[in-house]
Amino acid sequence: MRRRFAVVVALLVCLGGTEAAASPPDRHGGRDGLRLAVLSGPAEYVSGGAARIRVDVPRSVASDRVKVTVDETDVTRDLVRGRHALEGVLHDLPLGASTVTASVSRHGKVSQRLVNHPVTGPMFSGPQQPDFFCSTPEHLAGFDLTGPFLDADCSLPTRVDHYYLSTGNAWRPYDRTAPRPADMSTTPSGVDFVIRWERGTINRFVYSIAVLDPEATGPGTLPHWNRRLIYYFGGGVAIGHYQGSNNQSESRYTYGLGQGYAVAWSTGTKTNTHYNLVLGGETAIMVKSRFVTEYGEPAYTVGLGGSGGGIQQYVYGQNHEGLLDGAIPQYSYPDMVTQTIHVGDCELLERWMDLQVRQDPSSKWRQWSNRTLLEGLASSDTVANPYQPLTPWLAAPGSTECVEGWRGLSPLALNPEFGTAPGITPEQQASVEWTHWNDAVNVYGRDPATGYARSTWDNVGVQYGLKALTDGNITPVEFLDLNASVGGWKQSQDAVQEGCPFVAALCPSDVDVWSARNVNPPDANGVRPRTEGSVDAMRAAYRSGMVFDGRIDIPVIDWRHYLDEELDMHNARQSFASRQRMLDGQGSAANQVVWFTDARPARAFDQTPMALAVMDEWLGNIGAHPSRGVVGNKPREAVDSCFATDGTLLYRGRDAWRGILDRGPAGPCTQRFPVHGTSRTVAGGPFDEQLFKCARQPVRTAIARGVYGSWRPTAEDVTRLEQIFATGVCDFRMPDVGRPH
Repeated sequence: MRRRFAVVVALLVCLGGTEAAASPPDRHGGRDGLRLAVLSGPAEYVSGGAARIRVDVPRSVASDRVKVTVDETDVTRDLVRGRHALEGVLHDLPLGASTVTASVSRHGKVSQRLVNHPVTGPMFSGPQQPDFFCSTPEHLAGFDLTGPFLDADCSLPTRVDHYYLSTGNAWRPYDRTAPRPADMSTTPSGVDFVIRWERGTINRFVYSIAVLDPEATGPGTLPHWNRRLIYYFGGGVAIGHYQGSNNQSESRYTYGLGQGYAVAWSTGTKTNTHYNLVLGGETAIMVKSRFVTEYGEPAYTVGLGGSGGGIQQYVYGQNHEGLLDGAIPQYSYPDMVTQTIHVGDCELLERWMDLQVRQDPSSKWRQWSNRTLLEGLASSDTVANPYQPLTPWLAAPGSTECVEGWRGLSPLALNPEFGTAPGITPEQQASVEWTHWNDAVNVYGRDPATGYARSTWDNVGVQYGLKALTDGNITPVEFLDLNASVGGWKQSQDAVQEGCPFVAALCPSDVDVWSARNVNPPDANGVRPRTEGSVDAMRAAYRSGMVFDGRIDIPVIDWRHYLDEELDMHNARQSFASRQRMLDGQGSAANQVVWFTDARPARAFDQTPMALAVMDEWLGNIGAHPSRGVVGNKPREAVDSCFATDGTLLYRGRDAWRGILDRGPAGPCTQRFPVHGTSRTVAGGPFDEQLFKCARQPVRTAIARGVYGSWRPTAEDVTRLEQIFATGVCDFRMPDVGRPH
């Protein structure tokens, strides 16, 4: 699915009883024809009964000769007339379809079909979750809102207040009739730092719109708005079913507001609320529509946000043309659903290595840095391991990204028994299917045999540790034992509730840090079966746009602190996984810039203001010289770069990251900030992590092809390989089985 957020609609100009195609429009149509544009969003996705439109008329025609109707009702008086244009908001549009028409005597007419949807949604995301819980009073307090809710959709009255930023960097209510507060701060331009803060509910989620408003009385009179909009997308990981909570640093982004940007935000575009990115994209369209309808059309909209907020920018930039004009993803990944592929391997591999150490304290896996050989991700012999008291036989200091960054993510995403939302009862918790797949069941569908949501997670045929074997870092005996013992996750209908530490009440007696109770048990041959994912679900993930496939034609400045040495989940390879997909999907990644800032010894500098400044120049260039395209308008600083801990430039140039996606020698930034692999790249899979289910080849074919390097399996080894991989081993020369062809 590639939903268009077109600014200018396709039109027919009716002249003298005949139809003629209009000439190609620019942003607001040309100067020589009658044009009609829907500014607030896609014409088929109007919401809340309101849409902002603009009518451009020929130079030879006075705007007072234009008549605008919705169906048969004259709405011309609702529009503001300029010299050669009319613009304004159509209110009280009926639910469903209607037609807006602009006409001028002897110059014809233009028409556009609008489709209005309830402000509570949905528009295109499918049936809404029936088990959806409203925000708790504690979370609503973060919005300075209180219940009661107006209906079963968790609707709240729209509220507008004014707040000022104190010299202590706190937001405080502002009373226009009272004396100026003594602790009032000012913006960098010297005006009082007062904002107009609007909150309410759209698509069942709480939204926020903030903009500088020192002297204004309402929307449309905002003298200090710079006519630019930041849509701030929130991060985190959650499994839905909840309305969400506020993040003040995002919804009232102080730096952006101080520079004059308006800031739009929603709990529905925060991945700590849910990870259904079809629903999230729909919510973003509705929130931006509200902004444009009430405040006016911005010169551009730039995305901002980290982790899941970065994912959303890549995915929505791909799926919803025109929603974003530029993106600044931070600490990003390409998407969530393909990230689960190797993250789902983490505890399977950690369990095998931990048990090896338990059986043999001299095992190589006692040294934590060796675990990269199987997991691909970063590991350390010095980073403290918070779970070590629960596994005392792992006495050596150290940890891995699987433990430090990802522990707990497998049960959260995969186990229908695990998970919760604030304020629900134990009975309600037990009645919900708590998986990512069920959260987006409208995308993945249900298994008709079990009734559970289909899952994309699959590890059939994956030869864990293959590169370690061929490099001589593990023995054939270890390779065979690993792949026989690693197993896969139980299907949803067979899953059971987690143990300690995920259910705190079970600590310290019922320790199961690896979720081993939800790993497939061994068969008669002592082989733990792998997990078979649903090909239908995989293909649906691609078709729906849940997967970032690399097609994004807006400027992207991808920035992160380098956190691999901290074993943080926001690892460095993810920026380049997105780049590889862009190279594969659109033949070029020249519209993506990758910046890293050193976080050693601390995350001391935020490169975001610089990114906003460079993005402003980039988008300004595009507006001034559209024929040059995105890449032809790149400013000097819009180039791959790396920065020191204090934010000063270390290196800038097209060769900064050489050696990551090519065979060249490591570039200056690559040398300083090395990237790691994943369990699937160690198993021979592609760099971009975009492979749900591998095509397979018989074990004997793999042996004949030399897949195992210098190892020459004996007849007994071949028999064991064929027991472990009864349906064959991955053949990464072939396309992803789960991708639509």
